Amino acid sequence: MADLFVLLEAAWRAPSAEEKCLAVDALIPVYLTLCQDQPLAEAMYPAPDCASVGRPARPVCVPPESLPFRKAVDKDGRAALLHAIAHIEFNAINLALDAAWRFQALGPAFVRDWIGVAIEEAYHYRLIAERMAQLGIAYGDLPAHDGLWRIAEQTADAVLARMALVPRLMEARGLDALPPIFRSFQGIGDKATLRVLSIIARDEVRHVALGDAWFRRLCEAQSLPVAETYQRLIVTYDVPRPRPPFNEAARRAAGFEASELTALVGR
Repeated sequence: MADLFVLLEAAWRAPSAEEKCLAVDALIPVYLTLCQDQPLAEAMYPAPDCASVGRPARPVCVPPESLPFRKAVDKDGRAALLHAIAHIEFNAINLALDAAWRFQALGPAFVRDWIGVAIEEAYHYRLIAERMAQLGIAYGDLPAHDGLWRIAEQTADAVLARMALVPRLMEARGLDALPPIFRSFQGIGDKATLRVLSIIARDEVRHVALGDAWFRRLCEAQSLPVAETYQRLIVTYDVPRPRPPFNEAARRAAGFEASELTALVGR
């Protein structure tokens, strides 16, 4: 196997979105090898502090509350909404790479799963970036917020919390956001963007499902109750709680149990 963690580090540290996507491409042969249940042949190669991850100078990150509500009612609103999605996808690449590298002790299946997610997130980013270019906007042209990566920093030493709070909380909230986003673009007849969003929606259900499966596996290994542990971690890390409306169908497809969904909806 090629130097897995050398390639992972190169992708993790790549400063621009374009360089990062190209570095993720270089991981595809490694991913295919791991899909054949090959062991990790290398010694542990610790990940550095999250603050040193590769990111471009732009977009400028501001507090979430200072960003305006985005709705695709006109060209500016459509551009702002796509830019926000591009920012999420870029951060999702880093989050998947970071999980594969930082929590490699969980073994080749874990590393394989999150490298696979990084590959798909890079594909999503490219799709959104191409659509943005058609509308005359580029990633970095508008401000964004840093909420996703702050959670990565908070959970750098806790894989159980990382699986709970990134895929199972923040990315699941992304599933909840999809129906109104689809309606916005349907309302203006933007079929090109809807095709891109359909691909992202399909894959994101699988990403949340992976996080859910690993969270459950980790809870089982520690004899922890899933739903109660999830709620406890949300409180412990003081992160935004799930709030309605919920995309119940997507959450069910991603592994959320009926009892947990009932508790969310009835809250």
